[in-house]
Amino acid sequence: QVQLVESGGGLVQAGGSLRLSCLGSGMIFRLGAVGWYRQAPGKQRELVATITSSGSTNYADSVKGRFTISRDNAKNTVYLQMDSLKPEDTAVYYCNLRYRWDGYWGQGTQVTVSS
Repeated sequence: QVQLVESGGGLVQAGGSLRLSCLGSGMIFRLGAVGWYRQAPGKQRELVATITSSGSTNYADSVKGRFTISRDNAKNTVYLQMDSLKPEDTAVYYCNLRYRWDGYWGQGTQVTVSS
């Protein structure tokens, strides 16, 4: 069974930075693609960034140049470095693992950016 635990969220002023972590359990964590998603109140969950098992990355246009996704397979952890944060980045951020036909979600971590 795979478990994903997000951490690193919090309250930050606009222009500040946060680093989110997604700690995964199970062997398949290293084999799968991991994504960060976010959901703001009243809005649909949206993709923020993804990273494959080989390290290829992809970003939503809204975060390109500000956010960086990375992974440390030795620590079973995927990171999301968020810089130049804006109030519109406020949301619950979720970690997602996809491996073959299965998908797994973490419980989410709240990020609040004040203006």
